[in-house]
Amino acid sequence: MPKINGNEIRPGNVLEHDGGLWAAVKVNHVKPGKGGAFAQVELKNLRDGRKLNERFRSEDKVERVRLDQKDQQFLYENDGMLVFMDNETFEQIELPADLLGDRRPFLQDGMVATIEYYGEEALSMQLPQKVVCKVVETEPVVKGQTAANSYKPAILDNGVRIMVPPFVGQDEDIIVHTELMEYSERA
Repeated sequence: MPKINGNEIRPGNVLEHDGGLWAAVKVNHVKPGKGGAFAQVELKNLRDGRKLNERFRSEDKVERVRLDQKDQQFLYENDGMLVFMDNETFEQIELPADLLGDRRPFLQDGMVATIEYYGEEALSMQLPQKVVCKVVETEPVVKGQTAANSYKPAILDNGVRIMVPPFVGQDEDIIVHTELMEYSERA
């Protein structure tokens, strides 16, 4: 694995540090008036979600890790485990549902998700950026209510509550941004 200097750390880099795998969330380069420059890095543990603030001087060497990404198709859920199939080898694997966190309701049957692996261990999962959902409950459309930023609450077919523009009605399909968990556009 390649070693990089402390001042080469960028947001999104995955590092092996203190015996764990950490993703750099924020990097701030600091040049104090006295002493050497350093990078103040906010790290997030990829296994348990802990956060850590660490200082790296330019002469510090850190191990940069490359994660393998595989697109895998979601098949079904079984006792809190999500079953995915590799589209090339047709192998099935089980991953814990909490890997997705609060984005879990947006995972739909047959959806292809990108799973990041470190060796054989699955560390994270990304859903497609936008998914189509149906609005099952919202307030009725009021004629003439066209104020610019007036959003109303809506409940989607997967049980998630989001804010939608006033022109969106019940039983309408909309596109939801899965990272931000908010309305994007009409389907």
